[in-house]
Amino acid sequence: MVSMFEKPKFRDRCGLARSRSREFLVTGYRRLLHANQDGNQDGNQEQGFNDVLDVLTEGQLAKWSLMTIHLYQLRPTREVFVKPTTTKNVIRQFELQDIEYRPRPSWSFYQRYRSAIDDMKAHVSPSLSPSNAAFTGFLMMSSAVDR
Repeated sequence: MVSMFEKPKFRDRCGLARSRSREFLVTGYRRLLHANQDGNQDGNQEQGFNDVLDVLTEGQLAKWSLMTIHLYQLRPTREVFVKPTTTKNVIRQFELQDIEYRPRPSWSFYQRYRSAIDDMKAHVSPSLSPSNAAFTGFLMMSSAVDR
């Protein structure tokens, strides 16, 4: 799901990061991935997102796919994987209000987009949404978006 070009850059960034940056990244991921195991949101998850974003920005790796893949892999029915082209097309095709895609990841966009996907899933058969990535893929494939 993550570009084959981004994976080695991410691996190398984590391996070459100064000890302080690596600790900050680990703490950020801990907050992001494990803040409230019951799925409720709190400031720790947002703080974790921003911590990870700061470290990845230093390495010029602050991309939506790298910011959201770990969340999605941990909780595929709760979290969303933000793939830029799919996300922009879903927003445009379904005229999602108050959601404006920007290339730089932000927690506020992520929360709004995740909420919109949850709302859309509530109106379709559960068989169409075994995971959020499958559902957004379904939306992309079934919509009349110009390619």
